[in-house]
Amino acid sequence: MIAEIISIGDELLTGQKVNTNAGFICSALVGAGIGVKRIIACADSEDAIVDQFTDSLRRSDIAIVTGGLGPTRDDRTKQSAQRFLKRSLVLDEEVYTRTVEHYRSRGREPSAYLKHNAMIIDGATVIPNEKGLAPGMIISCEEGGQERYIVLMPGVPQEMKAMMRSTVVPFFSGKSSDHIVHSHIKTTGVGETALAEIIREIEDDLPDGTSLAYLPHTAGVDLRVSSIGSDKEVVESDNRITVDAIARRAKAFVYATTDISLEECIGRLLVSAGMRITTAESCTGGLIATRLTDVSGSSQYFEQGYVVYSNNAKEETLGVRTQTLVLHGAVSEEVAAEMAKSSLLKTGADIAVSATGIAGPGGGTEKKPVGMVCLGLASRKKNGDIEVETTTFYTHGDRLRNKIRFSEAALRIVWKKLRNLPAQD
Repeated sequence: MIAEIISIGDELLTGQKVNTNAGFICSALVGAGIGVKRIIACADSEDAIVDQFTDSLRRSDIAIVTGGLGPTRDDRTKQSAQRFLKRSLVLDEEVYTRTVEHYRSRGREPSAYLKHNAMIIDGATVIPNEKGLAPGMIISCEEGGQERYIVLMPGVPQEMKAMMRSTVVPFFSGKSSDHIVHSHIKTTGVGETALAEIIREIEDDLPDGTSLAYLPHTAGVDLRVSSIGSDKEVVESDNRITVDAIARRAKAFVYATTDISLEECIGRLLVSAGMRITTAESCTGGLIATRLTDVSGSSQYFEQGYVVYSNNAKEETLGVRTQTLVLHGAVSEEVAAEMAKSSLLKTGADIAVSATGIAGPGGGTEKKPVGMVCLGLASRKKNGDIEVETTTFYTHGDRLRNKIRFSEAALRIVWKKLRNLPAQD
């Protein structure tokens, strides 16, 4: 079965609110074997909503609608559905009694609105509202000789989510003959074009019903592998085989085949190895440490880090030599090496990562442009000696994007060290 999501509200079209409901609905429908082909924002206009019902039900099996079920004049969803379906509204005594009791339990007299609230479209299956007052509805209808469904729910996220879980997903779970599986592949250190070339042969020979989506973001590129079909075992097998093939082909860049962050992956590797990490940061201003400590349980492997923004701080806090700063400059692999080694020695950690660079927009030169960062990685060998590795990474973007990408590059060399992969991309 195929669904379209229609989000009602002028506020979505003027930028006053962001449509967060649609993402939740998409995720919930996967478990019911339902794919989503379109997400549409529609104005609080009866004509616009009716037209959208017509368009959506010509293309899909289900129109899932959120918003416009409240008491104000601009809440037109129920009336629009009534007009589209050419059905009457009938009073649902159970809904009405519940709302009256709700009002009286709070010392309030029932208003005339409560009867309007309890009016449902004739023939609808009522979706109880566990978190509010306006009931939802599932309405079966016919379009082009095919059975179709309209689902009406409030736009309030907590009310909509409760309805999806309690009624909508169970209602449709047995109606779709399709099974859908989505898997995630998380990568770091590779661009979208380069990744596509690496896995081109796999993508050219995907199993029937399996598709691949590239999801680029500031820090890198994620992949989503989707498989759909009537045979659950075949769908799951095709999806798993595709994910495994991509993970093997792009091994140098794939850090996870589950939906976790790079810092979560590093945390698991550190816990598994019984290791502790520290950070020494200049241009990233603590972002590397922030990302590591955003992970629940990070106290198992992270005790402290350093932000040494000025040259004086580098000298006073970490003991970076003045001579090194004068000869090579603050943005240099030599300084990054001393920052990493010093933080390792001061904290007694097992591995340390450092970053010193130019986030911009000013401060760059021809030899050291904006977007350049020097990274250091210090680690303890089995014999107790300290090994220090350095690398330089270049990117381009505004200040915030550069800081995010610098932190990603720093975490990437940590991940590669823990996985025994070459530090250079």
